[in-house]
This record gives sequence, C-alpha cells and structure tokens, in this order.
Amino acid sequence: MLWTVILALLLLLLLQTQLSVCLRELRSGGSSSPAYSSSSSSSSSTNNATQQRLPGAIIIGVRKSGTRALLEMLNLHPNVEVAKAEVHYFNVEEHYRRGLAWYRAQMPFTLPGQLTVEKTPGYFASPQVPVRVWNMNPAVRLLLIVRDPAERLVSDYTQVLHNRLTRHKSYQPLDELLIHKGHIDPGYKALQRSLYHQHLARWLEVFPREQIHVVDGDALIRDPFPELRKAERFLYLPPRISPSNFYYNTTKGFYCLLSAGHDKCLDESKGRPHAPLSTQAFNKLCRYLRKPNNLFFEMVGRSFSWC
Repeated sequence: MLWTVILALLLLLLLQTQLSVCLRELRSGGSSSPAYSSSSSSSSSTNNATQQRLPGAIIIGVRKSGTRALLEMLNLHPNVEVAKAEVHYFNVEEHYRRGLAWYRAQMPFTLPGQLTVEKTPGYFASPQVPVRVWNMNPAVRLLLIVRDPAERLVSDYTQVLHNRLTRHKSYQPLDELLIHKGHIDPGYKALQRSLYHQHLARWLEVFPREQIHVVDGDALIRDPFPELRKAERFLYLPPRISPSNFYYNTTKGFYCLLSAGHDKCLDESKGRPHAPLSTQAFNKLCRYLRKPNNLFFEMVGRSFSWC
C-alpha cells in the first residue's frame, strides 16, 4: 500500500514537471509568434499603405489644348492617380515658397507602384518653371499637349471673355486685341502662349527631348485611344486603357469616358462655341504663325496639320 502511494506521488510529480515544460514552450512560442506577426503586419502595412507622393509625371501645357481631357483619360488607368485641381506650385511664388512638403500635400494618395500625375497648363509658358521642376525630380516625365495654335488662341480668348461676362465686365472684341494698325500685335498675351517653339526651347535647355512627350490635342479629340496608347508607353504603364473606355456623345460633340460601368463627360466649358473672329484677321494670324509653327515642328521632329 505504501509503495502504491509513493509511486502515485512520483507519477504526479513527473506529470507536473512535463506540464511546466509544455507551458513554458507555449509561452515562449506565443510571445515570439505575435512579435513576428506584428513585425510582418507592420512591414506589410508600410509596403501597402497609401501615401501622398510627388508626381512622377506632369502635364505642363498648353493652356486650352486639352490638358483636362488628357488628365481625365489618363486617370482611367488603374495605375494612375491624378491631382484633381491645378496646383500652380512651380509658377506661383506664394505656392513655391511653401516648399515641397506643401506640394506633396496637394497630391492624391497612392499605393506603391502607382503613378501620380499633376497638370498645370501655366507651367509651359513660365520661364522659371523648367529649372524648378528639374530640381524637384530630374527624371520626371513631362507631357505637352498641343493643338492648332490659331484655334488655341481663339479658345483662350473665349474663356477669358466668358469669365469677364460672368462677372458683368466688358471685354474688347478679339479682332481689336489681335490686330493693331492692320498687323498682328505680338504683345497680345494669348498670341504669345501660342508661340510653342519659344517656350519649348526653355524646357529643352533643362530636360532632354526624350523626357517630353508631345500629345496631339486635335487627334485626342477626334479619336482618343491612339494618343492614350502612346502616352501609356511613354509613362511605362502596362496597356490597360482600351477603345471601350470611350464613346462619342453626339449631343456634346466630343468623346466621353467609360469606366467600371460609369460614364463621365467633361464639364460644359469644354466644347464651348468660340468667340467671333473675322476671316481676314484669322488668315493674318495663320500667316503670322507659319514660321513659329515650322520651328516647333523641327524641334519635336514631327509636323501637324495646322493653318
């Protein structure tokens, strides 16, 4: 009987010892596993977290050439996120003095691997902007969308006229602003913005030609998909935009966008009827622009069917 009790006590002590070892192992395993999980989760969260990043591509202009349409069409791509408003960081001193932290804060949140795109048409004709953009990122990809510079000038005037009339302010007719003593007035600002070769020359002093992609704005309006495919290649994006992303809206007179079953058309200011310009003045404008246009064609290595 005594031996039975002693054996029972020894067996109980053995079981307690084994149980203690098992509990220590469980505690050890439990403490290391959460630490690894937490580290892994934190790393995964860091790698996959959305952040505001500086743009990898900028649409620099030209004003009234389709910059908004190009931005919205690029935004169809799943790897692209765009700044919704024009930032005017590099061409407005008040903004530029706020620094890159302020500029980054204007950007959308993106995942790693996504491309941030900003567009401010005023950048193209601002002399101080190319060097400032280079200082931000020498490898940034630049998109320049152009259209017939004579038509662009009329569209430019039309927007200013509309804005002034909305504020109940008068504005001179386009003929009076464009023609001075029977000749084209070279001081007219809308005309200066249409001298593409002058502005591009400043950009090419800073950036190599292959870093600037020229988009045909007139072609983008007629048939968006081919121009978007070229832009995808320039931006090193996999081809994700397709012809099914576009449909022609007969009421508006231009293409609208389709994505995930939702359609989107540009606002009513796009496609607004142009303000009147006499045929004589328009012909003078076309003759005046002939030489500047040819200089631009030489710079970009292609020609366009402009007046």
